[in-house]
Amino acid sequence: MSIDKKLEQLKKLQDDARLGGGEKRIEAQHQKGKLTARERLDLLLDKGSFEEFDMFVRHRSSDFGLDKQKYFTDGVVTGCGTIDDRKVFVFSQDFTIFGGSLSKAHAEKICKIMDMAMKVGAPVIGLNDSGGARIQEGVISLGGYADIFLRNTLASGVVPQISVVLGPCAGGAVYSPAITDFVLMVKGTSYMFVTGPNVVKTVTHEEITHDELGGAMVHASKSGVAHLVGNNEAETLLMTRKLMSFIPQNNLDEVPMIESNDPDDRMDEELNYIVPDNPNKPYDIKDVITRIVDNGDFFEIMPEYAMNIVVGFARLGGRSIGIIANQPAYLAGVLDINSSDKAGRFIRFCDAFNIPILTFEDVPGFLPGTDQEFNGIIRHGAKLLYAYCEATVPKITVITRKAYGGAYDVMNSKHVRGDMNYAWPTAEIAVMGPKGAVEIIFKKEIAASDNPEAATDKKVEEFREKFANPYIAAERGYLDDVIEPRTTRPRLIRAFDMLSTKRDQNPPKKHGNIPL
Repeated sequence: MSIDKKLEQLKKLQDDARLGGGEKRIEAQHQKGKLTARERLDLLLDKGSFEEFDMFVRHRSSDFGLDKQKYFTDGVVTGCGTIDDRKVFVFSQDFTIFGGSLSKAHAEKICKIMDMAMKVGAPVIGLNDSGGARIQEGVISLGGYADIFLRNTLASGVVPQISVVLGPCAGGAVYSPAITDFVLMVKGTSYMFVTGPNVVKTVTHEEITHDELGGAMVHASKSGVAHLVGNNEAETLLMTRKLMSFIPQNNLDEVPMIESNDPDDRMDEELNYIVPDNPNKPYDIKDVITRIVDNGDFFEIMPEYAMNIVVGFARLGGRSIGIIANQPAYLAGVLDINSSDKAGRFIRFCDAFNIPILTFEDVPGFLPGTDQEFNGIIRHGAKLLYAYCEATVPKITVITRKAYGGAYDVMNSKHVRGDMNYAWPTAEIAVMGPKGAVEIIFKKEIAASDNPEAATDKKVEEFREKFANPYIAAERGYLDDVIEPRTTRPRLIRAFDMLSTKRDQNPPKKHGNIPL
């Protein structure tokens, strides 16, 4: 055969591979409001940057008539490309071929790009759209899942891993995204669950739809499985690109720095008045964050889940940082089980990938109640404490208002290796709120008075004057400075610049035992 014929044959095979399961199945995918595996990669990656691997791989099974159904790629497109000129490894499951189901060959393709990503130190992004394990292959396909899970675990904390769920993700398939760093979903077309509606109905007799059981908003607001949700696939893939812009390539890289046109010395007078005079009145901590970070651009993570704490990425002086902030506008900013898990995991991600951490603190304590105690607030709160203690990246805290009780310790206090700890003049640092403290300390005195209510109010005012301020902590060196709120941005930028060469490490060990 001549070279021209061979080239012609190559082109035909490539065209066949790019057609996936065929025109009819592509049309069916589009009718569901879903893109094809390759269309998704076109949106995710820089134009023309995708290099495909293993285009001609096909499954090796013959049972149940599979020997008569052999498609190139075997239901997953894998390779390497760039996002903003930075290398990433990708796999995109193709629902038009066997419903994107995972076979041994399919799994081997994914494992290959994960192994390569670990060797060269680049992130892995998986676009998930699969009916699960290929039933016809039995235990061989289950083994393929386990091969992927192992690599997810070994890669954790070495290279960033992002899962974008763009269709079904059920059964054992859910555990790969669950191990990765971030999970993104699409409203209306993606869902995740261990057991589907039919099994739920059989076992518990509950009638529930796919979306009600494992849709994007369920996981974004109730379970905490999804970190970000898009209205459609294009929006979700663009979110993925933006997320990547804040994250280093691997655990040895420095954080991304970009040129900032927002002056480092910019001050904001409104910050001086943003905390209400009434300590019980709420305000939105996100208004504080956006006034301080570069160009007001705050990329929030898990915005619908545990809204009493806010986490996300931003830039200060062009440097990528992670932000954790109590939210006084929701449940008064108390810490509870879900907020502790949310913030603890985010802190550990930032620490794994050298992303400096900024904490805004306004916390009245931990949420009281039998529900919290019976469900392990002690254990879950300890996760957040552990994460802060363990982190060796630059850590800065700004106390805007309340820092009460054990929550003061937990939220990156000086005592858990906070590098720079600032407070605004509005800060109140105490074992508990003035009213609770007075009712304990002056219990007998108040009870003996002619007007207990007036006596309580008087003592509360005295206590607030003496203890509910930042100056006792500053006297002890627990705060590095009490600062004027409007100066917060330049002070933080200078502090992070100072800490850019920080070196700290934990004692040698295999790993700690975080209270899971």
